[in-house]
Amino acid sequence: MNETLSKYIPEHSVKPIFELIVSNQVHLKIVHERVTRHGDYRRGPSGNHEITVNSNLNQYKFLITLVHEIAHLVAFENFGRGIKPHGQEWKYSFQRLMIPFIRPEIFPKQLLPLLARHFKNPTASSDTDAKLALALKYFDKPNDNHFVFSLPVGSIFRIHNGKVFKKGIVRVKRYECTEVSSGRVFLFNPNAEVELLKPS
Repeated sequence: MNETLSKYIPEHSVKPIFELIVSNQVHLKIVHERVTRHGDYRRGPSGNHEITVNSNLNQYKFLITLVHEIAHLVAFENFGRGIKPHGQEWKYSFQRLMIPFIRPEIFPKQLLPLLARHFKNPTASSDTDAKLALALKYFDKPNDNHFVFSLPVGSIFRIHNGKVFKKGIVRVKRYECTEVSSGRVFLFNPNAEVELLKPS
């Protein structure tokens, strides 16, 4: 298990992560990319704890995602199954589990202040924290994708399923984007990754 983990997470995080996996009796599956999620947790029919994490994540995003999912397990075990999935109990569990990893032996120094700020009040996905998401993307394998928030208004872009949109204005925290083929308006998370077809 340690050898497998070392392929996906920073070297100095392998031992403490392995201990978390063993102590919480986690069955970890590393799976192919899923567009809608980085990872998930579920309790199997026999009561075993199953966590899946996407194999294509960079080592820092993989570590954050794995701890995120272990935090679900810990929160449900400590506070009961009636809690909200990303409520205060989960936030508390995620903070407590993640803080020991926020150190320079594990994360690059440019990520440390962003992580410290994020974990004062962690969100359901690190992707919704624009500064942290952008900093983490720097460590991804190179690709031609852009975040929606970084595109000029009027830009034409394509999403993972092939649909094409024109970027509009921001409404509260999300962007109104018009599907080119139908004219329907959809709201996009600022950190949704898309393929730019034509700048405005």
